[in-house]
Amino acid sequence: MEYQSLADVRDVLHGRLDRAVAPGLFSRIDWFEMLHRHCLSDHPPHVLRARDGEDEAWLFLAAPATGQMKAMANWYSFEWGPVFLGDGDGATRQALLDALARRLLETQARIDLYPLEASAPLLASLRRAGWIGVSRAMGGRYLLDVQGRSFAEYWAARPGRLRSLVRRKGRASPFALSVEDRLTDALWDDYVAVHARSWKAPEPGLELLRALAERESRAGALRLGFARIDGLPVATQLWTVDRGVALIHKLSHDRALDHLSPGTLLSHHMFACAIDGDRVGRIDYGTGDNDYKTDWMERRIPLLRIDAFHPRYASNWLPAARTAISALVG
Repeated sequence: MEYQSLADVRDVLHGRLDRAVAPGLFSRIDWFEMLHRHCLSDHPPHVLRARDGEDEAWLFLAAPATGQMKAMANWYSFEWGPVFLGDGDGATRQALLDALARRLLETQARIDLYPLEASAPLLASLRRAGWIGVSRAMGGRYLLDVQGRSFAEYWAARPGRLRSLVRRKGRASPFALSVEDRLTDALWDDYVAVHARSWKAPEPGLELLRALAERESRAGALRLGFARIDGLPVATQLWTVDRGVALIHKLSHDRALDHLSPGTLLSHHMFACAIDGDRVGRIDYGTGDNDYKTDWMERRIPLLRIDAFHPRYASNWLPAARTAISALVG
């Protein structure tokens, strides 16, 4: 089955990818709805479903051009992949992916899928269906598995330079640190004001972040952190916490105050709140190989991209060859 409307997909799912049952944010139907509405509205949705009894496989895709499909994901997505429903074993799920790959071959010329944590099952299905498929590494995702530690135990294992920085900057710090779990218009205005003064380029997805913050606030899963001087917000972080996992979505700070390290001190506070307060089992820093993440995280998962080319189209041969060479030398 194929669907060109996420509203139709929601109707068919009957709540099976809602918060209560989906394994995580990035496989929830409301995530795909928010992402498409606010960031991918110019790419029509194209959602595929294969079914075998009670077992199902879903691919949430978008169409950037005629004959082309891409993962319904962007830089806000920590991960993307097939979404499975039911208790089917590996062979059953592989057969469902095979069916989806064959269906795509009937209608599409090219597919781009990223960010994947594991590409082998989907890549194998695409190749069996007749696609020229190439998998290559494209950055990483940074994780901290808390493993029952207190924040003090976690912090004692951080690099000396980070602990020293927090100790030095924390002495007589001018910042008041707070973490809010309910969004208000005033808090959002503060968030936007900090971002406007940060080192970041203009934020292309504020509407998505606002929608995410509102939805997670209603669920009690929002963690919106601030560092303030005399009430003025100078650093902010947008986290969510659900099912024992904290996701770090966005960081911003006033670059004029770099010498006081407000972002680092706020991170220290938020990690402590997540570990000792929320008792999370994992903190996920998301995608991007930023150097500072290695000081806070302990594990990196390589992220993968699949490029698939229909061999019937001669216009695909050269891009396929270039992609394969890039994967070999990369």
